[in-house]
Amino acid sequence: MAGPVDVPWAMLSRTRRQIRRHLVIYAGLAPFLVIALFPVLWMLITAFKDEADLYRMDVVPFWFNLPPTLKNFELLFFHSNYFVPSLLNSLMLTAFVVVVTLLTAVPAGYALARLRLPGAEPLGIAIFVTYLVPPIVLFLPLARVVGTLGLFDSWWALALVYPTFTIPFCTWLLMGFFKTLPRELEEAAWVDGCGLIGGILRVILPLSRPGLLIATIFPITFSMNEVLYAVVYVGPREEKTVTVAIASTLIRGDIFYWGALMGAGLLVGLPLAILYLFYLDHFIRGLTGADAIS
Repeated sequence: MAGPVDVPWAMLSRTRRQIRRHLVIYAGLAPFLVIALFPVLWMLITAFKDEADLYRMDVVPFWFNLPPTLKNFELLFFHSNYFVPSLLNSLMLTAFVVVVTLLTAVPAGYALARLRLPGAEPLGIAIFVTYLVPPIVLFLPLARVVGTLGLFDSWWALALVYPTFTIPFCTWLLMGFFKTLPRELEEAAWVDGCGLIGGILRVILPLSRPGLLIATIFPITFSMNEVLYAVVYVGPREEKTVTVAIASTLIRGDIFYWGALMGAGLLVGLPLAILYLFYLDHFIRGLTGADAIS
Protein backbone atom coordinates (compact mmCIF):
# COMPACT_ATOMS: atom_id res chain seq x y z
CA MET A 1 0.00 0.00 0.00
CA ALA A 2 1.43 3.36 -1.03
CA GLY A 3 2.42 5.66 1.80
CA PRO A 4 1.58 9.37 2.04
CA VAL A 5 5.06 10.24 0.75
CA ASP A 6 4.62 8.15 -2.40
CA VAL A 7 1.47 9.99 -3.54
CA PRO A 8 3.08 13.44 -4.08
CA TRP A 9 6.06 11.76 -5.71
CA ALA A 10 3.78 9.90 -8.16
CA MET A 11 1.93 13.13 -8.95
CA LEU A 12 5.23 14.96 -9.48
CA SER A 13 6.50 12.20 -11.76
CA ARG A 14 3.26 12.27 -13.78
CA THR A 15 3.48 16.06 -14.06
CA ARG A 16 7.05 15.84 -15.33
CA ARG A 17 6.04 13.28 -17.95
CA GLN A 18 3.23 15.55 -19.12
CA ILE A 19 5.59 18.52 -19.33
CA ARG A 20 8.12 16.51 -21.36
CA ARG A 21 5.34 15.29 -23.61
CA HIS A 22 4.09 18.82 -24.25
CA LEU A 23 7.63 20.06 -24.87
CA VAL A 24 8.19 17.36 -27.48
CA ILE A 25 4.86 18.14 -29.17
CA TYR A 26 5.47 21.89 -29.27
CA ALA A 27 9.05 21.40 -30.41
CA GLY A 28 7.75 19.35 -33.33
CA LEU A 29 5.09 21.96 -34.17
CA ALA A 30 7.42 24.96 -33.87
CA PRO A 31 9.01 24.64 -37.37
CA PHE A 32 5.59 24.41 -39.01
CA LEU A 33 4.39 27.39 -36.99
CA VAL A 34 7.38 29.44 -38.11
CA ILE A 35 6.85 28.48 -41.76
CA ALA A 36 3.15 29.38 -41.53
CA LEU A 37 3.58 32.72 -39.74
CA PHE A 38 6.71 34.02 -41.44
CA PRO A 39 4.93 35.20 -44.66
CA VAL A 40 2.40 37.13 -42.57
CA LEU A 41 5.14 38.72 -40.48
CA TRP A 42 7.10 39.60 -43.61
CA MET A 43 4.03 41.18 -45.20
CA LEU A 44 3.37 43.18 -42.03
CA ILE A 45 6.93 44.49 -41.86
CA THR A 46 7.11 45.28 -45.57
CA ALA A 47 3.75 47.08 -45.54
CA PHE A 48 5.09 49.64 -43.03
CA LYS A 49 8.62 49.91 -44.40
CA ASP A 50 9.94 52.97 -46.15
CA GLU A 51 10.72 52.46 -49.84
CA ALA A 52 14.41 53.19 -49.26
CA ASP A 53 14.54 50.62 -46.47
CA LEU A 54 13.25 47.86 -48.74
CA TYR A 55 16.29 47.92 -51.02
CA ARG A 56 19.09 48.30 -48.47
CA MET A 57 21.50 45.37 -48.74
CA ASP A 58 23.83 46.30 -45.88
CA VAL A 59 21.36 45.72 -43.03
CA VAL A 60 19.17 42.94 -41.67
CA PRO A 61 15.96 42.93 -43.79
CA PHE A 62 13.75 41.34 -41.13
CA TRP A 63 13.13 44.52 -39.14
CA PHE A 64 12.83 48.29 -39.49
CA ASN A 65 16.10 50.09 -40.15
CA LEU A 66 14.24 53.33 -40.85
CA PRO A 67 11.15 54.52 -38.94
CA PRO A 68 7.88 52.80 -39.97
CA THR A 69 5.73 54.75 -42.40
CA LEU A 70 2.15 54.87 -43.68
CA LYS A 71 3.20 55.98 -47.18
CA ASN A 72 2.37 52.58 -48.65
CA PHE A 73 -1.23 52.78 -47.43
CA GLU A 74 -1.48 56.38 -48.63
CA LEU A 75 -0.40 55.15 -52.07
CA LEU A 76 -2.97 52.39 -51.86
CA PHE A 77 -5.95 54.50 -50.87
CA PHE A 78 -5.27 57.98 -52.21
CA HIS A 79 -2.95 57.58 -55.22
CA SER A 80 -4.30 54.32 -56.60
CA ASN A 81 -7.66 54.98 -58.22
CA TYR A 82 -8.70 51.33 -58.45
CA PHE A 83 -8.01 49.66 -55.10
CA VAL A 84 -11.08 50.95 -53.24
CA PRO A 85 -13.53 50.45 -56.18
CA SER A 86 -12.15 46.96 -56.79
CA LEU A 87 -12.48 46.15 -53.09
CA LEU A 88 -16.12 47.24 -53.23
CA ASN A 89 -16.61 45.08 -56.33
CA SER A 90 -15.19 42.08 -54.48
CA LEU A 91 -17.36 42.72 -51.42
CA MET A 92 -20.54 43.00 -53.48
CA LEU A 93 -19.59 39.92 -55.50
CA THR A 94 -18.84 37.96 -52.34
CA ALA A 95 -22.14 38.93 -50.71
CA PHE A 96 -24.04 37.88 -53.83
CA VAL A 97 -22.24 34.52 -54.10
CA VAL A 98 -22.79 33.77 -50.39
CA VAL A 99 -26.52 34.50 -50.60
CA VAL A 100 -26.99 32.45 -53.79
CA THR A 101 -24.95 29.57 -52.37
CA LEU A 102 -26.88 29.39 -49.10
CA LEU A 103 -30.29 29.79 -50.75
CA THR A 104 -29.44 26.89 -53.08
CA ALA A 105 -27.29 24.58 -50.96
CA VAL A 106 -29.44 24.56 -47.81
CA PRO A 107 -32.67 23.26 -49.41
CA ALA A 108 -30.73 20.96 -51.75
CA GLY A 109 -28.71 19.46 -48.92
CA TYR A 110 -31.81 19.05 -46.76
CA ALA A 111 -33.76 17.39 -49.57
CA LEU A 112 -30.96 14.92 -50.29
CA ALA A 113 -30.46 14.13 -46.60
CA ARG A 114 -34.01 13.99 -45.28
CA LEU A 115 -36.65 13.43 -47.96
CA ARG A 116 -35.58 9.87 -48.91
CA LEU A 117 -35.48 10.63 -52.59
CA PRO A 118 -34.60 7.74 -54.93
CA GLY A 119 -30.87 7.82 -55.67
CA ALA A 120 -30.23 10.63 -53.18
CA GLU A 121 -26.92 9.18 -51.98
CA PRO A 122 -25.36 8.71 -55.46
CA LEU A 123 -26.72 12.11 -56.47
CA GLY A 124 -25.05 13.75 -53.47
CA ILE A 125 -21.74 12.11 -54.38
CA ALA A 126 -22.16 13.16 -58.01
CA ILE A 127 -22.76 16.76 -56.93
CA PHE A 128 -19.55 16.73 -54.93
CA VAL A 129 -17.61 15.17 -57.81
CA THR A 130 -18.57 18.13 -59.99
CA TYR A 131 -16.72 20.34 -57.50
CA LEU A 132 -13.57 18.28 -58.05
CA VAL A 133 -13.47 19.14 -61.76
CA PRO A 134 -10.54 21.57 -62.27
CA PRO A 135 -11.77 25.11 -63.01
CA ILE A 136 -9.55 25.35 -66.08
CA VAL A 137 -11.46 22.44 -67.67
CA LEU A 138 -14.73 24.40 -67.42
CA PHE A 139 -13.14 27.63 -68.58
CA LEU A 140 -14.17 27.48 -72.26
CA PRO A 141 -17.74 26.12 -71.78
CA LEU A 142 -18.47 28.75 -69.14
CA ALA A 143 -16.96 31.45 -71.37
CA ARG A 144 -19.52 30.57 -74.05
CA VAL A 145 -22.34 30.82 -71.51
CA VAL A 146 -21.07 34.17 -70.24
CA GLY A 147 -20.71 35.50 -73.78
CA THR A 148 -24.20 34.33 -74.76
CA LEU A 149 -25.67 36.20 -71.81
CA GLY A 150 -23.65 39.32 -72.63
CA LEU A 151 -21.93 39.45 -69.24
CA PHE A 152 -18.33 39.80 -70.38
CA ASP A 153 -16.38 42.73 -68.89
CA SER A 154 -18.62 42.85 -65.83
CA TRP A 155 -18.25 41.32 -62.38
CA TRP A 156 -21.72 39.87 -62.93
CA ALA A 157 -19.98 37.27 -65.10
CA LEU A 158 -18.19 36.11 -61.94
CA ALA A 159 -21.45 36.25 -60.00
CA LEU A 160 -22.80 33.73 -62.52
CA VAL A 161 -19.72 31.48 -62.57
CA TYR A 162 -18.62 31.32 -58.94
CA PRO A 163 -21.77 29.63 -57.57
CA THR A 164 -21.14 26.73 -59.96
CA PHE A 165 -18.09 25.95 -57.80
CA THR A 166 -19.42 26.86 -54.35
CA ILE A 167 -22.89 25.28 -54.53
CA PRO A 168 -21.73 21.64 -55.14
CA PHE A 169 -19.27 21.67 -52.23
CA CYS A 170 -21.68 23.38 -49.81
CA THR A 171 -24.54 21.08 -50.83
CA TRP A 172 -22.43 18.00 -50.12
CA LEU A 173 -21.23 19.52 -46.86
CA LEU A 174 -24.70 20.41 -45.59
CA MET A 175 -26.10 17.09 -46.77
CA GLY A 176 -23.61 15.30 -44.54
CA PHE A 177 -24.25 17.64 -41.64
CA PHE A 178 -28.05 17.30 -41.85
CA LYS A 179 -27.67 13.51 -41.77
CA THR A 180 -25.89 13.68 -38.41
CA LEU A 181 -28.91 15.37 -36.79
CA PRO A 182 -31.48 12.98 -35.26
CA ARG A 183 -34.72 12.86 -37.20
CA GLU A 184 -36.62 12.79 -33.89
CA LEU A 185 -35.88 16.49 -33.42
CA GLU A 186 -37.93 17.38 -36.48
CA GLU A 187 -40.68 14.97 -35.54
CA ALA A 188 -40.92 16.59 -32.12
CA ALA A 189 -41.18 19.99 -33.79
CA TRP A 190 -43.97 18.70 -36.05
CA VAL A 191 -45.84 17.39 -33.01
CA ASP A 192 -45.54 20.85 -31.43
CA GLY A 193 -47.24 22.40 -34.43
CA CYS A 194 -44.31 23.33 -36.70
CA GLY A 195 -44.67 22.44 -40.33
CA LEU A 196 -41.84 21.29 -42.57
CA ILE A 197 -40.52 24.82 -43.11
CA GLY A 198 -40.99 25.72 -39.45
CA GLY A 199 -39.05 22.65 -38.35
CA ILE A 200 -36.20 23.56 -40.67
CA LEU A 201 -36.06 27.20 -39.59
CA ARG A 202 -36.54 26.68 -35.84
CA VAL A 203 -34.78 23.36 -35.24
CA ILE A 204 -32.52 22.19 -38.05
CA LEU A 205 -30.81 25.44 -39.02
CA PRO A 206 -29.95 26.53 -35.45
CA LEU A 207 -28.44 23.11 -34.76
CA SER A 208 -26.58 23.21 -38.09
CA ARG A 209 -24.73 26.44 -37.27
CA PRO A 210 -21.22 24.95 -37.73
CA GLY A 211 -22.13 23.57 -41.15
CA LEU A 212 -23.78 26.84 -42.16
CA LEU A 213 -20.70 28.71 -41.01
CA ILE A 214 -18.48 26.70 -43.35
CA ALA A 215 -21.04 27.10 -46.12
CA THR A 216 -20.62 30.85 -45.60
CA ILE A 217 -16.86 31.04 -45.17
CA PHE A 218 -16.09 28.87 -48.19
CA PRO A 219 -17.81 31.14 -50.76
CA ILE A 220 -16.23 34.18 -49.10
CA THR A 221 -12.75 32.70 -49.39
CA PHE A 222 -13.32 31.47 -52.93
CA SER A 223 -14.72 34.78 -54.18
CA MET A 224 -11.98 36.87 -52.60
CA ASN A 225 -9.10 34.67 -53.81
CA GLU A 226 -10.09 33.45 -57.29
CA VAL A 227 -7.94 34.89 -60.08
CA LEU A 228 -8.27 32.88 -63.32
CA TYR A 229 -11.87 33.75 -64.22
CA ALA A 230 -11.55 37.25 -62.77
CA VAL A 231 -8.61 38.03 -65.07
CA VAL A 232 -10.18 36.81 -68.31
CA TYR A 233 -13.89 37.48 -67.91
CA VAL A 234 -13.55 41.01 -66.52
CA GLY A 235 -11.53 43.49 -68.58
CA PRO A 236 -12.35 47.08 -67.52
CA ARG A 237 -10.40 48.25 -64.51
CA GLU A 238 -13.45 49.71 -62.80
CA GLU A 239 -15.09 46.25 -62.85
CA LYS A 240 -12.10 44.20 -61.67
CA THR A 241 -12.01 42.38 -58.35
CA VAL A 242 -9.46 43.33 -55.75
CA THR A 243 -7.11 40.36 -56.30
CA VAL A 244 -6.69 41.28 -59.97
CA ALA A 245 -6.63 45.04 -59.39
CA ILE A 246 -3.78 44.73 -56.88
CA ALA A 247 -1.50 43.08 -59.42
CA SER A 248 -2.52 45.20 -62.40
CA THR A 249 -2.30 48.52 -60.53
CA LEU A 250 0.74 48.03 -58.31
CA ILE A 251 2.93 46.12 -60.79
CA ARG A 252 3.91 48.30 -63.73
CA GLY A 253 6.35 46.59 -66.02
CA ASP A 254 9.46 45.89 -63.94
CA ILE A 255 8.42 48.29 -61.17
CA PHE A 256 6.93 46.61 -58.12
CA TYR A 257 5.41 48.71 -55.34
CA TRP A 258 6.24 46.10 -52.72
CA GLY A 259 5.07 48.06 -49.70
CA ALA A 260 1.67 48.80 -51.19
CA LEU A 261 1.38 45.23 -52.49
CA MET A 262 2.01 43.80 -49.04
CA GLY A 263 -0.37 46.32 -47.47
CA ALA A 264 -3.12 45.34 -49.91
CA GLY A 265 -2.44 41.68 -49.21
CA LEU A 266 -2.83 42.29 -45.48
CA LEU A 267 -6.06 44.25 -45.90
CA VAL A 268 -7.58 41.52 -48.05
CA GLY A 269 -6.18 38.37 -46.45
CA LEU A 270 -5.92 39.20 -42.76
CA PRO A 271 -9.68 39.60 -42.10
CA LEU A 272 -10.28 36.15 -43.61
CA ALA A 273 -7.54 34.66 -41.43
CA ILE A 274 -9.04 36.29 -38.32
CA LEU A 275 -12.47 34.98 -39.32
CA TYR A 276 -11.12 31.44 -39.52
CA LEU A 277 -9.32 31.90 -36.19
CA PHE A 278 -12.44 32.97 -34.29
CA TYR A 279 -14.61 30.22 -35.73
CA LEU A 280 -12.02 27.45 -35.91
CA ASP A 281 -13.94 25.15 -33.55
CA HIS A 282 -17.13 25.53 -35.58
CA PHE A 283 -15.14 24.97 -38.75
CA ILE A 284 -13.73 21.65 -37.47
CA ARG A 285 -17.15 20.55 -36.20
CA GLY A 286 -18.68 21.29 -39.57
CA LEU A 287 -16.07 19.29 -41.44
CA THR A 288 -16.26 16.32 -39.06
CA GLY A 289 -20.05 16.40 -39.36
CA ALA A 290 -19.75 16.12 -43.14
CA ASP A 291 -17.09 13.42 -42.93
CA ALA A 292 -19.28 11.26 -40.70
CA ILE A 293 -21.24 9.96 -43.68
CA SER A 294 -18.32 9.72 -46.12
